Amino acid sequence: MPVLVYTESEKGNFKKSAFEVASYASELARIMGTDVIAISVNTDNPAELGAFGVTRVLNASEPRLAEFNARGMASLLRQAVSETGANVLVTSSSTDTKYAISILAGMLKAGYVNNVVSLPETTNPLVVKRTAFSNKGFAYTELKGAPAIIGVSNNAFGTLENSVEAQVEEFSATFSDSDFGVKSTSVDKASDKVTIADAEVVVSGGRGLKGPENWNLIEDLADVLGAATACSKPVSDLGWRPHSEHVGQTGKPVASNLYIAIGISGAIQHLAGVNASKTKVVINTDPEAPFFKAADYGIVGDAFEVVPELIEKLKEFKAQNG
Repeated sequence: MPVLVYTESEKGNFKKSAFEVASYASELARIMGTDVIAISVNTDNPAELGAFGVTRVLNASEPRLAEFNARGMASLLRQAVSETGANVLVTSSSTDTKYAISILAGMLKAGYVNNVVSLPETTNPLVVKRTAFSNKGFAYTELKGAPAIIGVSNNAFGTLENSVEAQVEEFSATFSDSDFGVKSTSVDKASDKVTIADAEVVVSGGRGLKGPENWNLIEDLADVLGAATACSKPVSDLGWRPHSEHVGQTGKPVASNLYIAIGISGAIQHLAGVNASKTKVVINTDPEAPFFKAADYGIVGDAFEVVPELIEKLKEFKAQNG
């Protein structure tokens, strides 16, 4: 039985996480001695997944899923699982996917584990390693029955190029009215060039910036690093930045390779949402700020002095190293 992988896209283009879960699914299929099949939705170039070992792509064109709908997506994925006979489904651990897969798991009475950080410890039984306790520890979870659903944590596995020719097939699903019973009335999206979910580097600001008029410090540093911008909950609550940029336990989780916190004290809710980041850097005037205990690197200093100097040094480094 094949491994099925759901690859997320937006406006016709695959998200970075799609290539990561495709890489994970391809490697898992190799270990299990089976094939990997991808399901994509409203994607312009589904054959692109062939670069990551996917040999067959089911491409669904469904206008009603142009804007994300959890139940509609769950229904489509249920039919894809049935069509392929897959005993393992691999997905990302994005917020949207978690909503849809929770519904799908109920439909299929399937075992579902998200925030998985590595390939299974064993495949018989299927045991996966996932983050636990707000990313402060790990849990080893056995998935019983079929299909087993694995949600891979962002930036945990990386992308592995394994170029093959991907056969693309049109996939049609049937829906009931109840599948689209919930409608989106508005969508609030960040305007960053790089989205928080896909970013390898995130630059985040807090109340230490003193006002929205100083946000250029965050944006200028992000531009140099090719990073996404984010903010703490108080900054979002004050209306300095949109809620879509709020990261933390009550906002968007961050699992970047580098997270730079500027003027953020480090409340427990914020730390819980960014602990999965591999390297954390904090810049704060208060040496007793809680964030220093969680950071890999800390700078005690005024952001209005430290950040401009850091930007200049980075620009010099990039100019000297091409």
